[in-house]
Amino acid sequence: MTTEAVSTSPARIPDPAEVFAFADEEITTAATELWPQAHFELGDQVPSVTGYVRRIRVDSRPLYAKYSFLGVSLVSLLRGTCGPWPDVRYEQQAYLQRPDALMEREAAQLRLLARLGHPRVCAVAGLKRGVLFTESVTGQSLADLLPGHPAETAELLGAAFGQLHGLHQPPTARGLGPAGAIGERSIAGTFQRKFNGLSGPTYLRRLGTDRCAAADREEVADVLGWVVARLHRLRATMLPQPTRRTVAYGDLKPEHVFFPDGPTGQPVFIDPGLQIADPALDAAKLISRTALVLAAARPGPLVGQHLVHGIDVFASKRMDALPDTERRAWRSRVLVLWLMDSINILSTYLSAPAALPLPDHGTALVARAVDWCRAADRTSSELAAGTAPHAVWDNALVRLQAVAA
Repeated sequence: MTTEAVSTSPARIPDPAEVFAFADEEITTAATELWPQAHFELGDQVPSVTGYVRRIRVDSRPLYAKYSFLGVSLVSLLRGTCGPWPDVRYEQQAYLQRPDALMEREAAQLRLLARLGHPRVCAVAGLKRGVLFTESVTGQSLADLLPGHPAETAELLGAAFGQLHGLHQPPTARGLGPAGAIGERSIAGTFQRKFNGLSGPTYLRRLGTDRCAAADREEVADVLGWVVARLHRLRATMLPQPTRRTVAYGDLKPEHVFFPDGPTGQPVFIDPGLQIADPALDAAKLISRTALVLAAARPGPLVGQHLVHGIDVFASKRMDALPDTERRAWRSRVLVLWLMDSINILSTYLSAPAALPLPDHGTALVARAVDWCRAADRTSSELAAGTAPHAVWDNALVRLQAVAA
């Protein structure tokens, strides 16, 4: 495609069906080039708001194919952030030639972790034309296990987090050069991009356009506006620069941790987002996403009580390893990151166009957005008022249990 062709193309935002069809063509072509003698067939699209993911079977080998447009989320792309579809296609050609293209870095991170041996990760099956093929991982994810094993929540969370011990040691940072980090998955960085001073208010006002009733949209936008303003102020004081260079897994979510050998076996991780960051980042994202799994599942008072207690025990054990002088700051840091991360993903679900399939828990969270926003409003108010971190933490868990029940 020439530059002239792009300039005369109709200025329209990408159409989901067109985007998905293009990605399928790229996946098919990449598979043909990697395995020219194999028989393959595309399976279901995996609902995702970040990259385009499709199951694919190559001969008898089940794989996942993942494709990224310009390194941005599917929601941003389909909302027109990257411009009209002809422009996106043209720019994608150049993007895929870059050594720092997102799938290039993710493949490199999976290979690095495989060499290190910790944590265990899914194997890279191939990388071609910007399509990353990975081996399928069997077993239940942590997100699937938690509602069925609520009394074991602390142990399950601890088992996942414990696999990152080696990753969190300073020597590991030397193996991850600046070009290999996936900073796009930073909690604070994502929050800053979404809610910056120029476009942030407009973004907030448009949340839920295709997903919520008008009255809910108005309340969500208003309440999140207050929460975001508080978190911008808290960020400077409660999220200091890390004092030592350590690697965080970065995208540590319950749905990214699988247990092929059952809940007592060693987990396997998918979709890394390695970055130089304080290990508190991993703890905060695991807590945040576990809390959202609980809010989406709404398993009832008794199960919810066990899950919330397990989150509390998990966090307490992380603090036990810290000097007394660092515990208060750690809890404050995790609370701010927890709120930021939850707002990041909830706002992404709320801003997703109707034609983009959401994960089941994403659809459930959208339906409960008002309740969650009210809880976040109270927690952020307490943080901003200087309430003791342990009291804010306890109150946040009480509110989580109420939302889940």
